[in-house]
Amino acid sequence: MEEEKLEDGHLNNSLGSPVQTDVYFPRLIVPFCGHIKGGMRPGKKILVMGIVDLNPQSFEISLTCGDSKDPPADVAIELKAIFTDKQLLRNSCIAGERGEEQSAIPYFPFIPDQPFRVEILCEHPRFRVFVDGHQLFDFYHRIETLSSIDTIKINGDLQITKLG
Repeated sequence: MEEEKLEDGHLNNSLGSPVQTDVYFPRLIVPFCGHIKGGMRPGKKILVMGIVDLNPQSFEISLTCGDSKDPPADVAIELKAIFTDKQLLRNSCIAGERGEEQSAIPYFPFIPDQPFRVEILCEHPRFRVFVDGHQLFDFYHRIETLSSIDTIKINGDLQITKLG
């Protein structure tokens, strides 16, 4: 059991009641935009843990080069889970041009109202994506300068419980 030390010196089990969880471990707000310190590099891993909404349509997790709106930031990888079709689409968008979309997966890993764990491992030629510990697919880099990939964006029908 993981324990968190609180400021008042009391220990609190991180798997405590939902009320305690909301008080001591506030959920990350969706839509979410956060900075990846130092950008991506081979060996670096992004962890997204969350819970799918009860009646989800879709959600997206994107790694981008900054968060500018005009011109829009380049998207190194965008994962889009679509529940109606049980698809997990992957793509990039560089200089306003979307790349070739990939959709092949062995199974659809997300279940409404259930927790999930997505890990995006940056390797030299590709991102390797794991869901709940199982490798789901590889996405080969379309952006050469990995360190410029410095922002994570999360949007859609989910709650984020942990980012790392």
